[in-house]
Amino acid sequence: MKILLVDDDLQLASIIAFTLQREGYTVVTAHDGVAALRLWEQEQPHLVLLDVNMPPPDGYEVLRRIRAVGNTPVVMLTVRNAEEDTVAGLDLGADDYISKPFSPRTLLARLRALLRRVGEMPADDLTFGDLTLDIDRQEVRRGNEASVKLTPLEFRLLNYLWVNQTRVLSNDALIEHVWGYGDTGDKMLLKQLVRRLRRKIEPDPTTPRYLQNVAGVGYVLEDKMTV
Repeated sequence: MKILLVDDDLQLASIIAFTLQREGYTVVTAHDGVAALRLWEQEQPHLVLLDVNMPPPDGYEVLRRIRAVGNTPVVMLTVRNAEEDTVAGLDLGADDYISKPFSPRTLLARLRALLRRVGEMPADDLTFGDLTLDIDRQEVRRGNEASVKLTPLEFRLLNYLWVNQTRVLSNDALIEHVWGYGDTGDKMLLKQLVRRLRRKIEPDPTTPRYLQNVAGVGYVLEDKMTV
């Protein structure tokens, strides 16, 4: 799931991007309207998070140009909270409107709700093979067995692989998304985390069906029963 984040506040954009990436989203970032329109066309994101207050073209103008040719879901981000500003954004075609400051949990909940409404995200649990992932509870279930609680690190890893299923992700990309920028993750910790996760999702952890290692590159979530 790819999100285009547009905000000229570099620090805030970095925080929002990090929050989204920890949840498994792929984030493309722009800091002005010109770059936003270029990346929207090039990257074809599933959703746009769009700040209103930017140098021309501002968020409203970017939204107007997107709506002239496309229907990508757009959430406006702004410090403005006057009713007329909200109405203006919605009238131009915004799908939701979040006033700053906001909590990460609120942002993520609103994005999930919007993606469900537009059909980009399932309303219920996610399934892959005979695995079921409950995002809200951060639990995984295999077949008809009881659900197993995932640790925060296990959930970040599995959710990121799930969002990018059948795509090989490098060790460095996985470490960055699971542990964060400049944190303490390394390849050995990643290997140990994969081992623990396999115990929870694999019928036989010694012969993985789902979480495959790609030697010298990283890992991929792929169902061997279908390939």
